[in-house]
Amino acid sequence: MRFDVVTLFPDMVAAVKDYGVIGRAVDAGHIQLVTWNPRDYATDRHSTVDDRPYGGGPGMVMKVEPVRAAIQAARRAAQPAPVIYLSPEGECLNNQAAEELAGIERIILLCGRYEGIDERLIDLEVDRRLSIGDFVVSGGELPAMVVIDAVSRWLPGVLGHAESASADAFAQGLLDWPHYTRPEVVDGLEVPAVLLSGDHQAVERWRLREALGRTWEKRPDLLSQRRMSEKEQALLDAYRAEQKD
Repeated sequence: MRFDVVTLFPDMVAAVKDYGVIGRAVDAGHIQLVTWNPRDYATDRHSTVDDRPYGGGPGMVMKVEPVRAAIQAARRAAQPAPVIYLSPEGECLNNQAAEELAGIERIILLCGRYEGIDERLIDLEVDRRLSIGDFVVSGGELPAMVVIDAVSRWLPGVLGHAESASADAFAQGLLDWPHYTRPEVVDGLEVPAVLLSGDHQAVERWRLREALGRTWEKRPDLLSQRRMSEKEQALLDAYRAEQKD
């Protein structure tokens, strides 16, 4: 899969390919990351990409012409791709959206800066808006990196096991279960005995129960959207009863 990122800070975005899962995926050829800097498409000697907002107010607004030229250059560089603007106004990125985007051969991610981008550029060039949460960050680069990481996990060959992405608890609409490693005891706190039992079915039941219980405690909104099976309801009831004891 190919990610094209339109950004004023290409080195910042490019850093995502130097580490961890994404770095290995780039080295293996599973993903490609290309950046496009609107400054390279500015037509004045100062490479101006922003200007004061009409109507007054603080800050600057990214201009249509250089950003549009960068997007159009990205469009021409390879097969057709949707342009996705990273914005708090967009639909919230979740695992389902990440999996959906992984089914596309290429996406172009547009990163805003300053007070934002001239709305006419968005009307003319943007196909979709995407948000990583209900908060504001300094620009679209960090959200773009989050999107690249979340989407890449769904691509074949990126993770160590083919089933890793779909096996993540959150991929099933739940928070993750607790994880433990050696040593078995830390300051009197022991690893749950079931994880030492060697009984794989018991371990899977425990993990599902803990995932359901944690979601019930911390993100009940996720459970409200879930159609619970009889097994899941029984495990959650057992978890709730244990918390009352």
